[in-house]
Amino acid sequence: MPEVEIVFLDRDSLPVPMPCLRFEHRITEYAATAASEVIERCRDADVVITNKVAMPRSILEQLPRLKMLAVAATGVNHIDLDACRAQGIAVANVRHYGNDSVAEHAFLLMLALRKNLTAYQRDVAAGDWSRSPQFCHFGAPVRELNRACLGIIGSGGIGQALAERARAFGMSVVFAEHKDAITVRPGYLAFDQVLAVADAISLHCPLTADTYNLIAAAELAQMKPGAILINTARGGLVNEADLVVALTSGHLGGAGLDVLEHEPPAADDPLLKVNSPNLIITPHIAWASTEAMSRLAQQVSDNISAFVAHEARNRVV
Repeated sequence: MPEVEIVFLDRDSLPVPMPCLRFEHRITEYAATAASEVIERCRDADVVITNKVAMPRSILEQLPRLKMLAVAATGVNHIDLDACRAQGIAVANVRHYGNDSVAEHAFLLMLALRKNLTAYQRDVAAGDWSRSPQFCHFGAPVRELNRACLGIIGSGGIGQALAERARAFGMSVVFAEHKDAITVRPGYLAFDQVLAVADAISLHCPLTADTYNLIAAAELAQMKPGAILINTARGGLVNEADLVVALTSGHLGGAGLDVLEHEPPAADDPLLKVNSPNLIITPHIAWASTEAMSRLAQQVSDNISAFVAHEARNRVV
C-alpha cells in the first residue's frame, strides 16, 4: 500500500497528542494556515486535517489528489460539501466528544449570571465589601436556578447533557421546536413560546443558512425581561449588534457567550466594548477540556484509519 500523505493545516488548534496511525504515512503539521497558503500546502496531500481552515470550491478544485477531509470539529459550515461530493472527496467530522465539556461550560455561564458572580467580583475588587457597614455587601440581585425555566434550542447530545444538569438543580427544561415550524413535535414547545416562558435560553444548534441570526432583535424582545441568553454553539446564531442593544437597554438579565461571529474578534468588536458584568465572554473554549480534546483527537485518528482501510480494501478488490 502506498504511503499516505497527510497534512494538518491548523495543528495549534488541537494542543493534545494525536494517536498513532498504524499504516504507512507521512504527516506534515502546520501551526496555522492562511487561505492563501492552503493550495500549496495541500497540493500533494491524500488526507487533509482541518479544524477551522476553510475549504471552499475554489480551493478544492485545485487539489485533484485530495481524497479525504478529516474535520477536527463537529461543524462543517466551513467546508463546501457539494464540491466535495462532486470531486469524490470523503468528509468526516467528529461528534459527541464535547457533550459534557460544552454542557458544563454553558451551565457555568448560566449559573454565574444568575448569581451575578462577575458583578460581585467587581465590587469586592473595588473595595465595596471593605466599606460595608455590615458583614456582607448587597449589590446586584442574586437569583436561584431552582424552579427557573431553561429553554434549550437544539436537542442533540449537548442539549440533552445540559438538560440533565439543569434538572439536577431543580430547573424545569423545555426544548424549542424549529423556528417557523408548522407543527410542534411531542416533547417540544413552539419556538416563540420557549422565548416567552424561559428564564434562560441556551443555544445548541448548528449554524446553517436557516439558523443564521436565529436570535435577533425580534427574538430578544420576545424573551422575558431579565432572562439570560447563553451561546456556546456558533457566533452567527446571534445578531451581535441587536444583542448589544438588548443588554445595554437592560431588557436582558445577561448573556454568556463562548463564540462570536468573527473569531478571533477585532479589538474594537462592539461586544468587547460592553462594560457590564451581565455579559460574560469566554474565548471559544467550552469544548476544550483536556478530556474532550483527547476524545476529539482519537476520533480524527479513527476516522482517517477507517477511510484508509476502506480504500485499501477497494484497491485489493
